[in-house]
Amino acid sequence: MEKNKRKGAVLFSEYKRGDGIKNAIKKSREDILFEIRESKLKGRGGAGFPTATKWMMVAAANSEEKYIICNADEGEPGTFKDRVLLLEYPELVFDGMVIAAFVIGAKKGIIYLRGEYEYMKKSLEDYLDTMKKDNLLGNDILGKKGFNFEIAIRMGSGAYVCGEETALIESLEGNRGEARNRPPFPVTTGYLGHPTTVNNVETLATIPHIVTKGVEWFKKHGTDKSTGSKLFSVSGDCEKPGVYELPWGTKISELLDLVGAKNTKAVQVGGASGTCIPKSQFERTLAYEDAATGGSIIIFNENRDMLHVLKNYMEFFVEESCGQCTPCRIGNVKLLEGVKMIEKGDYTFSYINQLKNLGRSMQVASKCGLGQSSPNSFISILENFKEEIFNGNGGHNGK
Repeated sequence: MEKNKRKGAVLFSEYKRGDGIKNAIKKSREDILFEIRESKLKGRGGAGFPTATKWMMVAAANSEEKYIICNADEGEPGTFKDRVLLLEYPELVFDGMVIAAFVIGAKKGIIYLRGEYEYMKKSLEDYLDTMKKDNLLGNDILGKKGFNFEIAIRMGSGAYVCGEETALIESLEGNRGEARNRPPFPVTTGYLGHPTTVNNVETLATIPHIVTKGVEWFKKHGTDKSTGSKLFSVSGDCEKPGVYELPWGTKISELLDLVGAKNTKAVQVGGASGTCIPKSQFERTLAYEDAATGGSIIIFNENRDMLHVLKNYMEFFVEESCGQCTPCRIGNVKLLEGVKMIEKGDYTFSYINQLKNLGRSMQVASKCGLGQSSPNSFISILENFKEEIFNGNGGHNGK
């Protein structure tokens, strides 16, 4: 989709580089924090944590060294929205980082870029150079004495688990990408032991619009609990895949009509770690209070074998688990074994129910979001498509 044809309610609305920074330095840090809090902006990476809460805790931390990290480790299957923002709208992402730095008092920022996105590193570094020339980065930004901020780009190494903020920080520090025990949280003890806020690319890209256009303008879009808009990476069985900006509260059925999806029987909301929605639930809304998502929408039509889809997901999680905690390391292997047993017709329903309970245990006992969310597909697909999987055409009959 060409940039000049991509129009949306919030992120893809008109914006001129530097305007957000100019507006920010005219205000107090407290005023900007109030605006972000009143906007009800939540993290766009999937967790949905209130952005203002993170910023307030880092801003209040008694430390001379603080960090802002942009999480650009876009590793969720079916997600490619952050790539579009970084390539075509870097002014939003980088201006958002500068504004965040002004608010929390950070002098250094880092973009943790997905290893597979190395091809865009040079263009991003060139863009940062132009920002320095225009005094949007560096020392005394836009004449604001004492407002100094630099941004560095660091590459990931292809580990899915590094999308989790503490594993990301471990990777930045040169360690194996594994989630940390919490507390302490990054807002008090983050990168190199200093207060750190980690925000998704899309979250940071939203900030300049709020600062320039105002809270009320932002809240006109979306729902009361899910304000603003959301970028959706749409792929699968549809005529017009791509990145779409839609207000929170949009129905799944409305999105399917928009992208030209026909004979759809399932929609995976939130990528491999999300939930598989059957046709009977297509009137559900895409919102934090209903079908929450970091942005991945994968569409499956009537020709797709949902057991094959599930097997693909579970193989991915077995491969990507860091192995640090037992529920995730062993649990995902057991769930995959269950899928293979169904495939062969060598199973009992009692054992399948035990595996579902195992999945629910993983959701509460795993150390990080990978193990907590990996059973979502297993549970939702087996429950929502049990007639197809166990009794349908070519079904897998157990004992």
